[in-house]
Amino acid sequence: MPSLAFRRMSAAAAWSYTATATLWALQSRADWNGALTFAAPVQFLCDYKADAKTRTDARGREYTSRLSIYTERAGIKQGDRVLIGTSTAADPVLAGADEVMDVARFGDTLDRKADDYLVLC
Repeated sequence: MPSLAFRRMSAAAAWSYTATATLWALQSRADWNGALTFAAPVQFLCDYKADAKTRTDARGREYTSRLSIYTERAGIKQGDRVLIGTSTAADPVLAGADEVMDVARFGDTLDRKADDYLVLC
């Protein structure tokens, strides 16, 4: 899948981020009815694991994370939707995508080319 690879990808990321996921970035939430609007789906390279853990986000809210995604894809934020695999569906909820609950950033220890991110859904 060379089209998904990042030119700046570190050697470790190129070796380990071999799965494809789809991201729908949250664009807006309507004030009057709470309707969500998402950007078009975009694919990115990652690795992942399913593990149910109780966590606390940056605002102090407790939640249960069932999916951990490891990637160099920057810009993923709380409220976005992510699906393991490739999808072109316009609606991430109908596609079965998980809501991003929290994102942690880590430095690229080996190559210093691009930071790594842990995306919790």
